[in-house]
Amino acid sequence: MKLIFASNNLHKIEEIRSYFGEGFEFITMKEAGIDIDIPEPHETLEENAREKSTTIFRLTQQNCFSEDTGLEVDALNGEPGVKSARYSGEDRNYARNTNYLLQKMDGITNRAARFRAVASLIMDGKEYQFEGVCEGSITTETYGDKGFGYDPVFKPEGSTFTFAEMSLEEKNKYNHRRIAIEKMAEFLKNRR
Repeated sequence: MKLIFASNNLHKIEEIRSYFGEGFEFITMKEAGIDIDIPEPHETLEENAREKSTTIFRLTQQNCFSEDTGLEVDALNGEPGVKSARYSGEDRNYARNTNYLLQKMDGITNRAARFRAVASLIMDGKEYQFEGVCEGSITTETYGDKGFGYDPVFKPEGSTFTFAEMSLEEKNKYNHRRIAIEKMAEFLKNRR
């Protein structure tokens, strides 16, 4: 089964390739010859994920999927949420976003947060959505140099390490994106 993944984010691509079992092949937008930046103008992860997958389907008429992720911090009323990639500005700077988050959290004792991912699959012209959630907390400083995004400040429940201190295999035990994509993969297996 072949799917186009509506992303050019190399970190996400590497992670998602590690979730799929045998019998699945996915290609990136670049590998499919698509060179566009799909806007994410909506107020929810669900709508942004749908925007990306429907754009690729309109262009190719091929089965495809997308994924949108947000970090939701309780003390910040769910921020950065859908704006996670551009929290400190429009240029998607991971380090600046993380530092901005730590500044906003300075002095706040409630550090509860979650990563939430929504995958949007378009199969034979119909959309299906799958959600994955990883509960955890925000650290008071950065730890580790692996991963990307907010990984250096997010510690999942049940671990003493941030995502950035974990190997990809360790991170996958908790990963919100893995949960959403595995739900999607299970759905696809049952459609064969």
